Amino acid sequence: MDEHRGRLTRDGIRIHEDADFAGMRKAGALASAILDRIADHVAPGVTTGALDRMITEWVEAAGATSATIGYKGYAHASCISVNHVVCHGIPGDKKLKDGDILNIDVTVIVDGWYGDTSRMFVAGQPSRKAARLMQVTHDSLMKGIEAVKPGATFGDIGFAIQAYAEAHRMSVVRDFCGHGLGRVFHAPPNVLHYGRPGTGPVLEEGMFFTIEPMINLGRPETKVLADDWTAVTRDKSLSAQFEHSIGVTATGAEIFTPSAAGRFHPTRADAAD
Repeated sequence: MDEHRGRLTRDGIRIHEDADFAGMRKAGALASAILDRIADHVAPGVTTGALDRMITEWVEAAGATSATIGYKGYAHASCISVNHVVCHGIPGDKKLKDGDILNIDVTVIVDGWYGDTSRMFVAGQPSRKAARLMQVTHDSLMKGIEAVKPGATFGDIGFAIQAYAEAHRMSVVRDFCGHGLGRVFHAPPNVLHYGRPGTGPVLEEGMFFTIEPMINLGRPETKVLADDWTAVTRDKSLSAQFEHSIGVTATGAEIFTPSAAGRFHPTRADAAD
């Protein structure tokens, strides 16, 4: 399969063909369906390792490939980031407690296309501040997606996210960003979740990338633990993240990873996907 199909912009961003959207829809649908399915298993007393084992089995049963198993030595089909873990949390033997919030991030490969998405889950009932953080983070993502259209810039996306989160007195993590994808896991551009309007590369129809803001209740600074994967908030404040893979269309954005079951938002079944 030719991963170099389509042209590159001067910023090195691939412009995909119309037919490529179908491949991304299929990959994105599987990744999202796995997260729909895991929702019923997130509960106090369950280990993150048990959740990851289920995800691994479902990816294999679907005839797909996990993009993360073996990626730079990573051994799991998901990243599961609990409470003050910002991203890249490693599944393990620790049991979830009532009120824990967690991001589960899954990337699958279907027919050579990468489907990448993450969303928040709750073990039991969240605290009011945790529920508010998840709501603002979800809505920040959607504000970023609303900014996507040909002729806009990546700075417009970052500004929309940053302005919304900071208006709610929360902070945007700077140390991690979204990325291009398609027939590869990570490609240009880096999609920053903060920025100034009118800056950065100009969006064109056919660009594929993730938007995945990480929002903290406290300060934005993070640190990576000794395992070289787990990123946490330096001030131990709660962090949340939502991620969609999208494609730029003639009029805006197509979300490749919507929840068919309406479960993208953990506490609001009618949330927009």
